[in-house]
Amino acid sequence: MNIPFSPKQSGAALPDGVTKPTWVVVDISGPLPARQPSNPIAALLNRSETLESLAAKFEKLSKAEWLHGVLLRFGSFEADLAGAHALRAMLRRLSDHKRTVSYLPTVTKASLLAASGAGEVVAPESAEFMLQGFGAEITYLGAFLKKHGIDFENLRIGEFKSALTRFSQDYMDDAQRHQTAELLRGMEDAWAADLAEARGVSEGAVRQWLSEGVSSAARAHELGILSSVAYEDELIGPAARPLSAVLDLLMPERSKRGEGRIALVPVVGNIVTGKSRNNPLPLPLLGGAMAGSDSVVAALKRAKEDKHTKAIVLYVDSGGGSALASDLIWREVATSEKPVVAVMGAVAASGGYYVLAAAKHVIASPYTITGSIGVVTGKPVLREFNQRQGFTPERVERQDNALIYSSAQPFSDTERTELERSIGEVYQRFIGRVAQGRKISVEQVDKLGRGRVWSGADALGAGLVDELGDLATGFQRAAELAGLSYGAPVWTATPPNRGPLPEFAQQAAAVSFKPPFLGDAALLWLDLGLHIK
Repeated sequence: MNIPFSPKQSGAALPDGVTKPTWVVVDISGPLPARQPSNPIAALLNRSETLESLAAKFEKLSKAEWLHGVLLRFGSFEADLAGAHALRAMLRRLSDHKRTVSYLPTVTKASLLAASGAGEVVAPESAEFMLQGFGAEITYLGAFLKKHGIDFENLRIGEFKSALTRFSQDYMDDAQRHQTAELLRGMEDAWAADLAEARGVSEGAVRQWLSEGVSSAARAHELGILSSVAYEDELIGPAARPLSAVLDLLMPERSKRGEGRIALVPVVGNIVTGKSRNNPLPLPLLGGAMAGSDSVVAALKRAKEDKHTKAIVLYVDSGGGSALASDLIWREVATSEKPVVAVMGAVAASGGYYVLAAAKHVIASPYTITGSIGVVTGKPVLREFNQRQGFTPERVERQDNALIYSSAQPFSDTERTELERSIGEVYQRFIGRVAQGRKISVEQVDKLGRGRVWSGADALGAGLVDELGDLATGFQRAAELAGLSYGAPVWTATPPNRGPLPEFAQQAAAVSFKPPFLGDAALLWLDLGLHIK
């Protein structure tokens, strides 16, 4: 390998005869979300780089005639596999125009996947390697809760629908073990194929990397994981500058005035009724970003009514949530006269799949967790806990089911029958929506459903998605469907201003500590207690 820079430290001035940097250094670190938050206050406070902003910078770098190459310096890389795959595609596009080198001090499955989009991958002699095989771990809380006097009622449709099983059980059942193993197999297949293509080796050789547990840069170079072994100071030359120092040299974007545009509507986090909000509590079902049906529907309506918008991209990164909220969002997509292209992030499952079932075209990453077409409902039962603590709930009911969701008692036989009928109706509606959108039979959807999760690659084979790709792919397909150029501008559709307060003040007030789903009779939710490593 020819080292891209002379082995000298970067100086304050460019070498004699050089008027512009020949190499640019781009730092890659953090979780790299797909886009900036649509909430303006959240966007203001968010100092992390995003895939969206990196894509724009890479596009400008690719057009800089004075630039020879780009060094991607990977720091603390925290993106998931779907995000890493999207970054890989961006680097491949940049590599079509410039020489690209990824510098990778810490080598993980995700960072190597992302870095492999560059033409060359380099690591220092002391690089740390964490290339162990694919695995998943789920912590079951059933025994812990029982120890404290808490049982958990779990009614579900689909033997694979595991949203509440880690609360109701103290073990992994056969169905969950099977679907988790298949999910890991699908992701490993995609990873092996991507790395084999990028590094010019066989898929079998890539799988051997995982089995061996490579631990040194020298061995990684020998196996073809790395292009070469070098320290950063051996790569940085006097004609290299950080990206921040050359922004004023990059080509400005050409105006797109007069051309139609594409609206982006994000659905990120648990899907709930009401307005979108954020709960900072890091708890299952309770914390994190929440995509409110009122807000998402309003954003879709605004995009549909905007005369300049010719197509809509629905970006979904959600494990679902409320069945009602999911159906309301689905309806707005289904009634759109403008083409809607759905793009899945790291997860688009259960309600996260429901909302996009009516889209004209559906795109997933090979590493997306999707499917989980099933329904669940349940509740914690605190009867023994109350007895231990001296709490005595007393019931007064005019009908037997008046306190059906009370945590003081388990479901009665009558209540259980009622709930089984209710979630059965939701399930039939769910598979009907999918059958209609995917143009396959209800019976076929039922076979693909039963709560089972799929990797994006397997979902493509099953007919649940149309194509593997990322947001860039989604914008291209939307442009094609609307008859726009690939460079058509994109805007993020948000709910219109309401009331006397400015929109940013209204959104700031949407920070919520109210637990979601307390009033929901059925959940289309995938518990993200599944940690893939």
